[in-house]
Amino acid sequence: MDKVVATAREAVADVPEGASLAVGGFGLSGVPNVLIQALYEQGTGSLSVVSNNCGAMESGLAVLLAAGRIARVTGSYIGANKEFARQYLAGELEVEMIPQGTLAERLRAGGAGIPAFFTPAGVGTQVADGGLPWRYDGKGGVALASPPKEVREFDGTEYVLEHGIRTDFALVRAAKGDRHGNLVFNRSTRNFNPLAAMAGKVTIAEVEELVEPGEIDPDAVHLPGIFVQRVLALTPEQARDKRIEQRTVSAAPARDTGSN
Repeated sequence: MDKVVATAREAVADVPEGASLAVGGFGLSGVPNVLIQALYEQGTGSLSVVSNNCGAMESGLAVLLAAGRIARVTGSYIGANKEFARQYLAGELEVEMIPQGTLAERLRAGGAGIPAFFTPAGVGTQVADGGLPWRYDGKGGVALASPPKEVREFDGTEYVLEHGIRTDFALVRAAKGDRHGNLVFNRSTRNFNPLAAMAGKVTIAEVEELVEPGEIDPDAVHLPGIFVQRVLALTPEQARDKRIEQRTVSAAPARDTGSN
């Protein structure tokens, strides 16, 4: 089945108001920016987003956030996103913060058809006991807090029950994909992208390089096409558009002038 769509606009055309989205990426790495921009241009709002973070440097999900299109975020990291923090503290945004490994496993579990699992992460904290602020009232108080979760003991160790995550749609970015939706992710872009793709009922992948079926060695496939419903081939310019969040450079070595 050829899953290629012609444009980003066509790819996200049926994402409705209030939809839930699993979105791949970490910081600026592996973020489906073209699909997010198309969703922004479409005007869709009241979105519930599941992603490690909510964009950085005014790119990625930060575009939708700044426009007031996101109602709820399930994630692990706020970072230096000041608008995220402002909306959260002002009571404009509902936020469920989850340990990063737990978030990854909740996405994977949802995609694998596992309704829930037990993990030791968060036991003895508000993650398990409840009381984490999900929404502030804008006056310094908490309008909505997380509920307590079931804790059970296995072999003398306590574990907290976490539920798998399923979303209406998923947006991901891959280095390579074929027309059947088989995807390959490059290095650190293989972070939350495969997991987000698994969690979406309808998964849309933007790919930097589109190839024909059979051109990807089956052993090289990171995510099989069974999890992907639509594929968008990026232009060379879009594929090259990759920003750097933090540049780290070494000091230049001292020059030898030859004098004693």
